[in-house]
Amino acid sequence: MRFERPFAKRDEDTEMTELPRGAFRRQDETPDEEFYRAPRLVKHIDDRAIAAVTELYQEYFPEGGAILDLMSSWISHLPEEVSYRRVAGLGMNEEELSHNPRLDDFALQNLNENPRLPFGEAEFDAASICVSIDYLTDPVPVLRDAARVLKPGAPLAITFSNRCFPTKAVSAWLQLDDRGRMQLVERYLREAGNWSEVQALDRSPRHPFADPLYAVVGRSAGPYGS
Repeated sequence: MRFERPFAKRDEDTEMTELPRGAFRRQDETPDEEFYRAPRLVKHIDDRAIAAVTELYQEYFPEGGAILDLMSSWISHLPEEVSYRRVAGLGMNEEELSHNPRLDDFALQNLNENPRLPFGEAEFDAASICVSIDYLTDPVPVLRDAARVLKPGAPLAITFSNRCFPTKAVSAWLQLDDRGRMQLVERYLREAGNWSEVQALDRSPRHPFADPLYAVVGRSAGPYGS
């Protein structure tokens, strides 16, 4: 059974302040290609949290649609019983992407170096970023372009937990608690300027030993400035 705790709207005096200098620096500033060169065919959240991701996708992603899995790996957490017209992935490790049974095609790209996605306007019906938003050093241009490749009104589901590779996560992420991270991702989408219906959700499993699972979902308003 789905357990949802949407966060209440914040008062003005609890709004996040300006991000400090160095908010997007990382402990490890070596090229990302070096860090992701070796494949990691492991799960980065536990099975209960994965089930919560899958349930979220089943709720928001249209059956038979074209799905974009951004910052993808060897598993996409899409519901097995649902068929999609196309599932495209974009990630950093070719071996991981080649092992992903749900991908019909994939592209290799470092979004920290090039935020422009190699896809056409309004090409997809939904998109996901799973447990990876914390690694983007300039997330707003990436999210702005994600809205371009989605059809107007199509959802982007950004999910995350309390796990990460701390040396590659940006400083702001490491300094915030779970609620602060949700506010940060909401802020990314709002600053991108072409997302609507942005909402933060707590989809953590109702189990004391499960990984928590949080989501921020927005809907594309089309290309920026259109």
